[in-house]
Amino acid sequence: MRCPHCGTIEDKVVESRTLANGDAIRRRRECISCSYRFTSYERIDERQFMIVKRDGRREPFDRLKLERGVERALEKRPFSQMQIENLINEIEDAAAILSKGSREISSSIIGDQVLERLEAMDKVAYVRFASVYRHFSDLDEFIREINKVGHT
Repeated sequence: MRCPHCGTIEDKVVESRTLANGDAIRRRRECISCSYRFTSYERIDERQFMIVKRDGRREPFDRLKLERGVERALEKRPFSQMQIENLINEIEDAAAILSKGSREISSSIIGDQVLERLEAMDKVAYVRFASVYRHFSDLDEFIREINKVGHT
């Protein structure tokens, strides 16, 4: 693994930890040349999901896009990176199950999975994500969603 600090490819693994029910491994590494410590993640590389967009287009599932959306919703909220990673893994696993083996899934199903989990996890993050996902256009839509969440 190339050191992000000095670029050398010589490193040693300091710690390994299994994540996401055994579907990923987090490794803490130390560069042998400069002693810089960094983290790497290993996941099984399966055939990629295709996301069916609202307009019918298909595009490959982009885990980083999902991560960015979830992290933005949870920004400045009291959740660790490990909790966020586990949430994203849960959503990705649910997508695999809900696709029923076809390796295609509607973007709305993934969005609904994110909303469902965020609502249970953090109401503020839920409203943040919902406002982007559902394309809120005015204050009334925000208020309706906040009232809906407030009554659950």
